[in-house]
Amino acid sequence: MFSQVSERRMHQVRWAIALCWILLIVSLLYDPISARLTAPDSAIALFRDLLIPRATHPETCVLVQDHCLVETPYPIGTRVFWGMVVPSAIAFVLIFGHEAWRRICPLYFFSQLTRALGLSPVLKVRKNRWLQQNHFYLQFALFFLGLNARILFVNSDRFTLALFLILTILAAIAIVWLYGGRSWCHYVCPFGMVQTVFTGPRGLLGSQAHTTAPKTVTQSMCRIPNSKLPSEKSACVGCKSTCMDIDAERSYWQQLMQPGRCLVQYGYLGLVVGYFVYYWLYSGNFAYYFSGAWTHEPSQWATLLNPGFYVFHTAIPIPKIVAAPLTLAAFTGLSCGLCTRLERLYRGHLRKTQPALPKAQALHRVFSLCSFVAFNLFFVYGGRPEINRLPLPLQFVVQGGVVLVSTLWLYQTWDRNQAQYSREGLLDKLRRRLEMLSLPIWPLPDGRSWDDLTPDEIYVLANTLPGAIHQESLRK
Repeated sequence: MFSQVSERRMHQVRWAIALCWILLIVSLLYDPISARLTAPDSAIALFRDLLIPRATHPETCVLVQDHCLVETPYPIGTRVFWGMVVPSAIAFVLIFGHEAWRRICPLYFFSQLTRALGLSPVLKVRKNRWLQQNHFYLQFALFFLGLNARILFVNSDRFTLALFLILTILAAIAIVWLYGGRSWCHYVCPFGMVQTVFTGPRGLLGSQAHTTAPKTVTQSMCRIPNSKLPSEKSACVGCKSTCMDIDAERSYWQQLMQPGRCLVQYGYLGLVVGYFVYYWLYSGNFAYYFSGAWTHEPSQWATLLNPGFYVFHTAIPIPKIVAAPLTLAAFTGLSCGLCTRLERLYRGHLRKTQPALPKAQALHRVFSLCSFVAFNLFFVYGGRPEINRLPLPLQFVVQGGVVLVSTLWLYQTWDRNQAQYSREGLLDKLRRRLEMLSLPIWPLPDGRSWDDLTPDEIYVLANTLPGAIHQESLRK
């Protein structure tokens, strides 16, 4: 879908998104205007916060450890980023696949500044064997640290969030300056891990690179306009051998058993659950998270040494700065343990009921199920602060859409396997092989042509008919 959009057009889109990113950062540092939009009498319903007038009443205010949270009109930067931008990016990845996101990602845009300036990479990523083999561990660790930073420092502090975004941009630029290509996207970016989780073999509307003609510029492959032809040509520098940007499904199957892959898939589900549960453990209620008050809570840093748990109206004297990482680590470990156990049970079940299936199929299906559950949990719980501000009918539409697209993605993904992928990749070659044979059964009995046959049918015919024809000729 997006792979066919010209690079010139996508470059313009990246420019626009990057400028919006810069505008957001500037607004986090200085914004004397947008607080008027969140006032209860604001004319713009999208940003109007009706919880503010309720903050003075104990029965209607948002409680944090049984104390009413003070709320006044606030700048919208943090709320827009956490409540709108982040959920939209996750939904975009599952629906359109990483190939679409990689072509519009603002961090990718900024990371390529060194290339635009003509600077050559300092090092070769192929010589860094540790990074190539263990990048999933690195990405997961950075994602874990990032979630803790959100809870402790970044969620509502505008200056800290601006600094966080600026440092992330500088890190992306530095990594690409060191290793070139898309080394930031492949090996370091924490959101790259999330793309791996929610794309799977491919996004719901993602394209299939393995069925295209050889030397085709596919998916989100690095490309530049061809000055001699109206088409585009590859600008790949070989920064990754099984590149997700060239063929996402090939990369998926080849990395299925890579060290850290299970941690990414199972651990991410645990982090999603643990992150949302911690708000209940900290505040003593679910209303605190659902209200979205944590996106503009005053003095977030002042709460670091407050009790980190408040359960059943009882404060547990563990500082928040310790309680948050402890909770996320516990849920990560619990999720990894439970999912690993489920994987083993399901593998045993498939071995008994469908012994012909490849061994990796159990892992693939449990991975897909984890992605499905994580996506729905995120929008049932994680995306609620902004969804709850919509009219009730629209809330049902959004929630129904989330369930629909995730179910369609799971249905598309569930029965995929590496053998099917390989057969589809050989489809054109096998079809040409069949057409070269002098077959007495032409046309096919049911009136179909070779183009109408499925990949499995062509695979079977291409591997059986030549031998059968040879045997028949010997008899004659």
